[in-house]
Amino acid sequence: MGPRMRSVWQGSIGFDDIGVPVRAYVATGERRSGLVQVHTTDGGRVRYRRVCEADGAEVPRGEVGRGVLTGGGTSGEVAVLDDDDLAALDPPTARTMRIESFLRPADLDPVHVAGHYYLEPAPDDPGAVTPYVLLVEALRLAERVALVKVTMNRGERLGVLVPRDQLLVLRTLHWPAQVRTPDFPFLHDDVELRLSQVRAAATMIEELTGPYEPEAFSDDYAAALDRLVAAKVEGGDVLRPSAPAGDERVARLLRLLTEAAQSARRDVPAQRETEPEVAPARD
Repeated sequence: MGPRMRSVWQGSIGFDDIGVPVRAYVATGERRSGLVQVHTTDGGRVRYRRVCEADGAEVPRGEVGRGVLTGGGTSGEVAVLDDDDLAALDPPTARTMRIESFLRPADLDPVHVAGHYYLEPAPDDPGAVTPYVLLVEALRLAERVALVKVTMNRGERLGVLVPRDQLLVLRTLHWPAQVRTPDFPFLHDDVELRLSQVRAAATMIEELTGPYEPEAFSDDYAAALDRLVAAKVEGGDVLRPSAPAGDERVARLLRLLTEAAQSARRDVPAQRETEPEVAPARD
């Protein structure tokens, strides 16, 4: 895995009375474009602040908590929840990824997939590797995935365990209520297609089908953005925003301290020249 990734969940895969200790790691990451929001007149970064609606004051991070608007948000009241309140809600799936059933991969609607996590047998448990590999190979041979319930990121959700090479991948799923129902006008129209047209299109798709080789593709937008920024820099078409007030005070303090130190070093020789020599003591 290269540099050691940080686990985001620790627990076990539970099936009947068997538990396989595992750790979960986020499997994907977005490449940041580098684009940030700036003030177009001077290039200063645009920042967002945490402001309380009640008094308009900026809220320190340590005073930001969680709460629920009661009455559907119409009562004007808020139930504030602290960490102890939320910890008391942890269900059994907080530490156990419980297998509920097994599915055919084709039965899984890809729209329901929310995230991907690599699962590693707990490295501090020497007995975790064998049952882990057994589960991987059994799922592969049966051509099934395991449907599980697990609590991650302050919420309980469904997921599936999918074998990938020698590894288990957890795909978390959206709950049905979180998946929007598509309703587009063309779905209600009767579209007439000739069978010969469909067969011709299918034949063409089969002829163009090949292995998935992601290395053969590149992020053209990111490359174009890099070229654009390089051209801006080379042409001098950039802004140098002034430092924030706090940074200016720090820079000014450093300048004053530097000037004072240089002045002190200049004064030392002069003081030594005016100091009277002390005659050596005689026995």
